[in-house]
Amino acid sequence: SCFLDIWDVDVLKRPQDINKQAHHTHLYSSDFLIVRRAQEFQIKITFDRPYKPAEDKFAVEFVIGPSPQYSKGTYIPVFPTEERQSVWRGRIVETSDNVITMGITTSPECIVGKYMIYVSVVTPYGIRRTKREPKSDIYILFNPWSPADPVFLDDEEEREECIMNELGIIYHGTYDDVSERAWNYGQFEFGVLDACLFIMDKADMPLSNRGDVIKVTRVASAMLNSRDDDGVLVGNWSGDYTYGVPPTSWTGSVEILLDYAGSRGTPVCYAQCWVYAAVFNTFLRCLGIPGRVVTNFFSAHDNDGNLKMDIILDENGKLDRNRTKDSIWNYHCWNECFMARSDLPPGFGGWQVVDATPQETSDGMFRCGPASVAAVKHGQICYPFDAPFVFAEVNSDVIFYRRQKDGTLEVVKVNQTHVGRMVLTKAVLHDGRRDITDHYKFPEGSPEERRVLEKAEEFGCQQEKASVPQSDVEVEIPNLDVRVGDNFDVTLQFKNNSDQRRSADVYITGTVVYYTGVPSAEVLFKTPKKVLVRVEDYMHKLVEQANIHFIATGKIKETGQIITAMKVITMHNPKLIVKVTGSPRVSEEMYVSVEFTNPFKFSLENVDLRMEGPGIMPFKRKHIIAPSTSITWIETFSPRRAGSTKLIASLDCAALRQVYGETELTIQQ
Repeated sequence: SCFLDIWDVDVLKRPQDINKQAHHTHLYSSDFLIVRRAQEFQIKITFDRPYKPAEDKFAVEFVIGPSPQYSKGTYIPVFPTEERQSVWRGRIVETSDNVITMGITTSPECIVGKYMIYVSVVTPYGIRRTKREPKSDIYILFNPWSPADPVFLDDEEEREECIMNELGIIYHGTYDDVSERAWNYGQFEFGVLDACLFIMDKADMPLSNRGDVIKVTRVASAMLNSRDDDGVLVGNWSGDYTYGVPPTSWTGSVEILLDYAGSRGTPVCYAQCWVYAAVFNTFLRCLGIPGRVVTNFFSAHDNDGNLKMDIILDENGKLDRNRTKDSIWNYHCWNECFMARSDLPPGFGGWQVVDATPQETSDGMFRCGPASVAAVKHGQICYPFDAPFVFAEVNSDVIFYRRQKDGTLEVVKVNQTHVGRMVLTKAVLHDGRRDITDHYKFPEGSPEERRVLEKAEEFGCQQEKASVPQSDVEVEIPNLDVRVGDNFDVTLQFKNNSDQRRSADVYITGTVVYYTGVPSAEVLFKTPKKVLVRVEDYMHKLVEQANIHFIATGKIKETGQIITAMKVITMHNPKLIVKVTGSPRVSEEMYVSVEFTNPFKFSLENVDLRMEGPGIMPFKRKHIIAPSTSITWIETFSPRRAGSTKLIASLDCAALRQVYGETELTIQQ
């Protein structure tokens, strides 16, 4: 025949082919071609005869969504000749007999998602088009390697960590006693990319917005919680997890995302802040947006939007629990994602806070961000989105009020350094910590810090103005290293800065708290210098994160001044022992054992065990109903790919939460 006929279209999609290697998508467990925008990829087209550029006319067509339109960016033809080009560039890379290799470069703002591909040829009888071939569909993602893409991150190590690393560490506990929890983000595991795209479908997000990283991250911050929109995760801070998985039990994001997508959008139970942040992080990294999980220690969760966390004492200096409404979370996890902010003045691009934990509504929905970290640091909180909320989380003052008999409140102490004490994220390419507090605030007490607080006040963030005379007696509760099940002493250290004798009436309340600072049970109440805390006082009252929050408050008899000290003691749990045996090679069978010896006097029942490892073992779980003193669980697995990775395991039951173990291993080809 005189006109061209198309015999074959090969999208060169194997992991070892040029496309996945050049586009850093070789780790995705997917049979489809996955490429990043604003960077050339290649396809091979076989015709029935050699291609003649002078007379043959053909185009490669890309289509996304149900009603493709050129004006909406959902239908894009790509042409091989210089004279005729569209928004995506095409060129002939090489020709050999009947086969041509074509290079295609998508635009830096094109829609992120799954496209269908067709080849069409102009004939005397009209346009002939290839049949729909699902196997050659193409996923197009954000591209942090391309300077043209708004998510461009000009640091290869940072990209290795914030895009390519499937393993993470999430920090919790308290700032002077940090605990770590390993997490499998699993962004390259089978089905995860489809689940992330499904989240945008479920949000009814218009396709034409899906190339805009600001809109994508804002929609995701609303969709990862189930409030308003049947999003991915149901929050539960109650301690009763009968109808779902306790938040402390999860070891990774894969099971959550596959459950959500597999049920076509039934919210998964249950999450607390680090679970929201971890799953959000998987979403970001999977779509090609650099992302990391950060933890803010002593995070202010303010009920009335000012920069004050109010703690109310009675006239004797004793804590009034019923009237103290604001809560300080021992820690709170959110996400940072990296992007240019063309909607803001220069200097506010880079890392942005997004937070999917449902705390406050923003434009009527539970979502938060993206808020520029630089804007938060400089007090420029007028810029979208939700910067005042993030500013308060790291900058609020803790105000102690004494409630007089007539009900009036008098400010007796202001603590300006307690909230936002430390912000941490995982270090780049190793398991250490990175302290990024200075990204969020200037040093406490510096002139810059004062200027920032004044700036924030112009934008409506109110601060406490009362100047309170410094008490001449200081009190402090020193740090303790306590294992769950120990008796321990809480000591008060007093320092008298005056040259006279001082005596004080001091109250200590020890409250078992959720990490959100919400009390669940009081432990003790006495006025000595030293308190012995016995196991039987707290063991049956401990809630999942085993925190006891001590507040010492009191009144100096001679001066009437109020003194206060706060300390969160985090109990340390026993660990799981994870051991691997067998030859560490791809496709070889290996064994893993998880062991736990119960150190407590009571037995554990209805125990849930979970285990997983990216690239080597899909998530597995086991439920043990019978009460037991020690537990051993053995599983077999066959690694899917080479490289260094971890196996992560958790044990969870009503009496004992957050018991973890992990082991590192390197798989040979």
